[in-house]
Amino acid sequence: MTFEDRNPSPGARTAQAADVDAGSGRELIDRGSAAQEWRPLPVQSVLEQVHTAGRVKDLGTTVQFSWPGVYFEGHFRGTGIGVVIDCAAADFDVQIDGATVATLVTPGDTTHWIDGLRNGEHTVRVVKRNETSGDISTFGGFVAPPGGAVLSKPAPRDRQIEFIGDSITVGYGNVSGTRACDPEQVRRNTNTDVSHGALTARQLGADYQINGLSGLGMVRNVAGIVPDITYRTYYDRALLSVDGDVWQNPGTWRPRIVVVNLGSNDFSGLTDGEPWTPDSLAAAYRTAYDGFLRKLRTRYGAGTALVAVGFDTNAEHVRQVVGARNDAGDSGVHYWFLDQSGLDFLGCDGHTSARDDRVIADRLAPFLSGLAPGW
Repeated sequence: MTFEDRNPSPGARTAQAADVDAGSGRELIDRGSAAQEWRPLPVQSVLEQVHTAGRVKDLGTTVQFSWPGVYFEGHFRGTGIGVVIDCAAADFDVQIDGATVATLVTPGDTTHWIDGLRNGEHTVRVVKRNETSGDISTFGGFVAPPGGAVLSKPAPRDRQIEFIGDSITVGYGNVSGTRACDPEQVRRNTNTDVSHGALTARQLGADYQINGLSGLGMVRNVAGIVPDITYRTYYDRALLSVDGDVWQNPGTWRPRIVVVNLGSNDFSGLTDGEPWTPDSLAAAYRTAYDGFLRKLRTRYGAGTALVAVGFDTNAEHVRQVVGARNDAGDSGVHYWFLDQSGLDFLGCDGHTSARDDRVIADRLAPFLSGLAPGW
């Protein structure tokens, strides 16, 4: 895949065909006297240049990803930076030195340039804002304009937290300011980077994954839709739209805490024709939840705290599952109740708002901090 910028960074110098600008990662391509353009040189490996904790498929010069909230962090010197990206479905925030300087709405195949910065060293962060589970996003790294340079990538954080859940975990429509949203408004107004999980992790100085899928449950989905799949169908994947895909953990993802919030969709109102009774649904949910916690324990080991969130109508069932795991000898499974007091639910379709996400993070962070003393 070739990424070309047909709108070069302002101030790009005149050069001969195939002239390489040392340190910038760009070369000038001569397509005729009126068609010269700068394009990024292929990098040996994107993951040698950027820090990410997200689930990505490493293709060398690019990485692919699907989950919301995946982020890439870099370090550069100069007055600008280019972001090499290919995605026609998702939205991305570009942050320089901690401040959002651009939101890329379904950017397509492009190199997006940030210019006019103070000449010096800067940090850059690109984060996927929303859900696009049926599509694959591609990131091709960072490139510097002439005179600048991409520097060594930031070090990973010592702490890691994984968040597993549904729309509440994703931050569904959380920046809308209204409950009334059409599907397009949901897409534009979902910002996983300010979901309660992302905010909690930042309070604790942790790298994180937001492995959330709206509408899906442990054994049943909202309103009984697509009964042949559940959240568990997708959990192991990096690329959600690829049947059978399995994320290859590079060995660096070892979360000390995993937070699971699944069940609101399971216990959404039963519809005509579904095979469940309230009792059979509850029993199946508890059995599946127990199995999922066992899977997480096998995957991450005894040193990882597993937090099962009680929320809305699933709370008592989750409490029972946690009690059963504790009785079976796993004292590292914990129950946390998501208190709804003080929440306005002004996100799309009555979901938590960005304000609510801040409130939840302020309550969750101290609880998690107590589970991992010495962080």
